[in-house]
Amino acid sequence: MAQYSIEDLRTDAERLGLRHQAGPVDDRAIERVDLVAVDGLSSTAAGTLVIITGDEQPPPFRIDVALRQASARGLAGVVFASDLALPETAAVLAGRAGVPVFAAPGTKAADLAKAIDRAIAGGASEAMMRGALAVERATAAAASDGTIDAILAAASAALGIEVALVEDPSVSWSQSDAVCIGEVPIGRVVASSPDAATGVAVPVIASLLSRAVQRSTRDRYASTQSRADLLIELVLAESSRVEGFVGQAARLGLPLQQSHVAAWLAPTSAADPQARAPRTVQPALELFALQLVEARDEMWHLAFLQDDLMLVCTEEHGAADHQRRVREVAVRIQEQAQVLGGPGWAYTLGLGTPQLGAIGVRQSAAEARIAAESAIAAGRLGGVELTDVTGLRRVLLDVYASPISRDLLHDILHPLDALGPERALTAVRTLQVYLAHGSSLVHAGRELMMHPNGVGYRMRQIRERLDVDLDDPDTRFAVELACRVRLLGAV
Repeated sequence: MAQYSIEDLRTDAERLGLRHQAGPVDDRAIERVDLVAVDGLSSTAAGTLVIITGDEQPPPFRIDVALRQASARGLAGVVFASDLALPETAAVLAGRAGVPVFAAPGTKAADLAKAIDRAIAGGASEAMMRGALAVERATAAAASDGTIDAILAAASAALGIEVALVEDPSVSWSQSDAVCIGEVPIGRVVASSPDAATGVAVPVIASLLSRAVQRSTRDRYASTQSRADLLIELVLAESSRVEGFVGQAARLGLPLQQSHVAAWLAPTSAADPQARAPRTVQPALELFALQLVEARDEMWHLAFLQDDLMLVCTEEHGAADHQRRVREVAVRIQEQAQVLGGPGWAYTLGLGTPQLGAIGVRQSAAEARIAAESAIAAGRLGGVELTDVTGLRRVLLDVYASPISRDLLHDILHPLDALGPERALTAVRTLQVYLAHGSSLVHAGRELMMHPNGVGYRMRQIRERLDVDLDDPDTRFAVELACRVRLLGAV
């Protein structure tokens, strides 16, 4: 192992309580450390770092004599265990004689000698000492300042080795040097010259940094996350309650009166379409999205509804390329989601159109959601789907945007779901075409490319399952509307 030198002593000065006063700082080896009176240097062996005992500063002439003796005997350096005010003549002498001079105010000479002796000897005890001091100083910095830079600076000074936070999104949250927000990896703590002491300190430093990053992120995005909660309520609420959100939104800095475009990102498992997305994806994707939009000029909001991500961009009414800019950002988020989810998952993106006001947020979100769900139902996984909002489809989107209306219409067709997804969809399609053609088996069969008898057979089974009176005009209207809304997600 390399010998402990004056350079090393200078590096460790802060943790040892030393202050360099004069003389060179070089690579000369410190072979031993000894406690000596100011007038007792005449018999000290070469290569010794002497600690001059006594709380009081020696007279100037005693200091000059001690420095001359240290030079003559080839001592490694001199440490005064007092708050030394080195005379100018002594400082010049130290430089000329090549004697490093340190002061150790407020430090017990015996304790200092033990600490330096452990540093000279190296090994586990010295590493534990430096590591423990780094943990102590970093913890104190976290409690007082709390910033990442302050924690790293305190730890580096105590270790005598620079430690830094290096971005590394591939690090696992379970690794000892990982810095994470929850289980979302941010980076790792890296030492410029790893040794046993950094091995002791780095896990604690990483934990302190994780808490600091989490606190900073929470404060940084608190308003964004509050707006996300409000958006979820707004999208899921009934139309009659929409205006009640305007005041609350204004207090959170969300101008509902402006124009909004929504994007909807939905995950689908190739192996099991009903499976939930990996739980690690959502927090990592949320952080990525927040950082992505932070520096942009537009106002952005994002919220998760189970595994689906809703992204909303708010701008002044009539802003140019509003939807295009939303698409650019949403596609980057889609790409990151695919990386996080892995090859077994597909993330399908639906885009709504620009809509004005509080109702517009709901409308654009419904458009984006239906666009994504329609693509998934049609097997177009992992793509980008734009909204087609013409004619009847616009009316159906309005119905779909209402949770209560959607649930009521779903209840009408719920008995058909027992057939399984594919057969239920076939039954709904058959029922919709049959009703659209005024209950004509011939005309329905022509559109479905079936024999009228086959349509009749299906309709008998459908009637038995639904147990509704399709001859009643109101019932017919409600059932056909339910069919059309259900089929929005299957085209």
